[in-house]
Amino acid sequence: MKNISFLLISLLLSNFVFAQTGKVFDNLSMESEILDMERKYAVYLPPGYGISERSYPVLYLLHGAGDDQTGWVQFGEVRHIADKAIKEGKATPMVIIMPDANTGQRGYTNDVNGNWRYEDFFFEELMPFVEEKYRIKSEKRYRAVSGLSMGGGGTFYYALHRPDLFSSACPLSASTGPRTRDDVENYMGRRGMPGASEEQKNEWFEKYNVLELLKNIPDEQKRAVRWYIDCGDDDFLFEGNSLVHIEMRKKEIPHEFRIRDGGHTWTYWRESLPQVLRFVSEAFHQH
Repeated sequence: MKNISFLLISLLLSNFVFAQTGKVFDNLSMESEILDMERKYAVYLPPGYGISERSYPVLYLLHGAGDDQTGWVQFGEVRHIADKAIKEGKATPMVIIMPDANTGQRGYTNDVNGNWRYEDFFFEELMPFVEEKYRIKSEKRYRAVSGLSMGGGGTFYYALHRPDLFSSACPLSASTGPRTRDDVENYMGRRGMPGASEEQKNEWFEKYNVLELLKNIPDEQKRAVRWYIDCGDDDFLFEGNSLVHIEMRKKEIPHEFRIRDGGHTWTYWRESLPQVLRFVSEAFHQH
C-alpha cells in the first residue's frame, strides 16, 4: 500500500513539475502546395499546455538570415526566457511559432516574378495549419509577430500588409528593405531575383520598403497595430530603424522605440525577448 501511495505522489509531483515548464519542438514539418515542398517549423508550448484544455494567444517569432526555425530555440533560448517571463507574471502563457525561412529561397517575401511566394505561404498555409493543429485563439487580439534582422523586416512587412491580423508587432534590429529604388536591383540579385522589369522592380519596392509602406499608410490603419521597435546603438542597421521611427513620428503612428547599448548579436536579442513577451502580453490581457 505504501509503495502505491509513493508512486501516486511521485506521479503527481512529476506532473506538477512538467506543468511548470514549457516544451519546445524544433524539427516539425508541414506540406506546402504554394512552395511545392515540405516546410520546417518549431513551436514553443507554454507550461501547462499538455494538461489543460484552454486555448492560447500566439506569437509568430521570425529568425534572421543564416538561421532557420531552430535559431530562436538554440541561440535565442526561447524556452528558458518564455518560461521565466510567464513564471514571474511578466508575460501571459502563449504558443510561439517559429517558421523556417532559410530553405528554397531565403526570406519572408514573395519574389518579383511570383515563382517563390513565401509571404503567401505564411498567410494562406502556415497560419491556418498551426492555428488548427494547436489550441490557438484565432482573433487578431490574440495574435502577434516579432523577429530579428531579416525576421524584423518580415515583421514590418506582415504587420503593415495585414494589420487586420496582428494586435502587436515587434521588429528587432530589423532589415527595412532596399533603401532607394536604385538599390532594388542589387537587393534582388542578393535574394536570387535577377532579370526583373522596371515595373516589377517598382512594384516590389513599394511592397517591401518599410519607409514606402509607412508613407502610404491609410489613416485608418495608423493605430491598427501596437508597435515595439528595438535596435542597438552599434547595430549596422541603426539608420534604417531610426528613419522608420522618424517617419512614424511624422505620420503620428503610435509606437515604442528603443535604442540600447549593443550590436547585431544574440546577446542583444536575448535581452530583447523578455520585453517583446511583456509588450505583446499587454494586448493579450483583459484590462
